[in-house]
Amino acid sequence: MNRLNPPAAIAKMVASALEEDVADGDVTATLIDSTISARAHIVCRDEAVLCGTAWFNETFKQCDPNCTVEWDVNDGEMMQPEQRICTISGNARAMVTAERTALNFLQTLSGTATATRECVAKTKGTKCRLLDTRKTIPLLRNAQKYAVTCGGGVNHRIGLYDGILIKENHIEAAGSVRDAIEKMRAQQPDMKIEIEVENLDQLRVAIDEGADILLLDNFTLNSTEQAVRIAAGRVVLEASGGFELDDLAAVAKTGVDFISIGALTKHLRATDFSMRFESSFQAAK
Repeated sequence: MNRLNPPAAIAKMVASALEEDVADGDVTATLIDSTISARAHIVCRDEAVLCGTAWFNETFKQCDPNCTVEWDVNDGEMMQPEQRICTISGNARAMVTAERTALNFLQTLSGTATATRECVAKTKGTKCRLLDTRKTIPLLRNAQKYAVTCGGGVNHRIGLYDGILIKENHIEAAGSVRDAIEKMRAQQPDMKIEIEVENLDQLRVAIDEGADILLLDNFTLNSTEQAVRIAAGRVVLEASGGFELDDLAAVAKTGVDFISIGALTKHLRATDFSMRFESSFQAAK
């Protein structure tokens, strides 16, 4: 379920993307007779997780309201190299205009979902779950966070408005870990408090002060194991700190509840897709 991206929000996002690309018109597309209809298909060139079908469909719809897209793969499913994933039918000129914007959404979101799936696989057999962060492409946050769920990850807070995360600058301004938690609890008594801790001493203070979630910032593997023993299940633990793919299994096995990874949404490799017209072109009736 794509709760973060209702149809109206997707339509607005697509309209902005098309305005960026098309503006007053696609000057090259005039090579194609405006009355011609055609079929085309999309091929995936990589082994990847599909994500972004709603944005893809909306792009073609806005360029040609009568266009149809038939999918052979659903969001969250694996694709294999050279696999045909959908067929598009509609106005040929509109299809070439929509192509790049539609594929930009598809390649970016599939890349996010694929990166997440690779990381999730490293934590298999543990209780640990993978979290995203706010390190997203501007204006694509909700779309990328949906892609994370398609890859098997879990969304952290969506923005600054829906979750408390006290970080080092907040602590510095408040005076101490203890002061930061006390002030935040007084201001937001009904919200869970997450606080970033940089060492075991801060961790102990945060637990004593009743923090709900502790973000272990750049802890070594040994320190993470100690943090799990000290917490003893009294508080949720989230490990963070620029982990590489090969680090994840060992971190997950320490017993932390979550690992947050900014790279899921900021270091992604776009999935390679290609659109090709099929041979049949015909004048619209």
